[in-house]
Amino acid sequence: MNYGGILAGGIGRRMGRSDLPKQFLMLGTKPILIHTIEQFLVSSEIDKIVLAVPQNWKSYAEDLIKKYCQSDDIDIISGGETRNDTILNICNHIKDTYGLNNDDIIVTHDSVRPFITQRIIKDNIEICKSTDAVDTVIPAYDTIVESKDNKKISSIPIRDYMYLGQTPQTFKIQTFIKVYSTLTNEEKNILTDACKMFVIKNKEVKIIMGESYNIKITTPYDLKMASLMLGEEYKDD
Repeated sequence: MNYGGILAGGIGRRMGRSDLPKQFLMLGTKPILIHTIEQFLVSSEIDKIVLAVPQNWKSYAEDLIKKYCQSDDIDIISGGETRNDTILNICNHIKDTYGLNNDDIIVTHDSVRPFITQRIIKDNIEICKSTDAVDTVIPAYDTIVESKDNKKISSIPIRDYMYLGQTPQTFKIQTFIKVYSTLTNEEKNILTDACKMFVIKNKEVKIIMGESYNIKITTPYDLKMASLMLGEEYKDD
């Protein structure tokens, strides 16, 4: 089976709101989170969705799902302390609730990237069938500058080889659980990106092309841009 793992476990302090996590903020006529979930609900590739939210916001999330989605294909669970902990919680929920097969896939996606496309979801799943993990990226059109001391340039990598990471990140569920179990506590604290975890453990991670508009809404500016993008979509319709 193919599962959509929606990562909504964060609080979003950079948004400057203390009363409401950013994934629950309104974008147009509905919360950001709902825009994202709807893309997974309409996907013919996804069999079940698992939404991970902060423990204190589970009831709130359940009310939103009832109001906007009215679907039995969404499970709501608590997120973990870190991003990878949250993915592990989703994987363990799937294992405990539905059991696991070798070919079961989890498509993990930021709840605050509402402009994901059906093509991106499909490409992630298709490529993951023949590899350990998949990362969604876009080319780095600007020059990447590295500074190890934040004062002077350490290196300027060749731009042709550089990409900017987005989500989804997609994994075979059993493989994710096994790889995560091999991490030391120090590695768990350092490796905040799931695909990086696979890379350092010598697992194959393939890439698929994302879209420049598959933005992550992190700041008030991002939310304004997303609102403009949504307005443009309505005009085109």
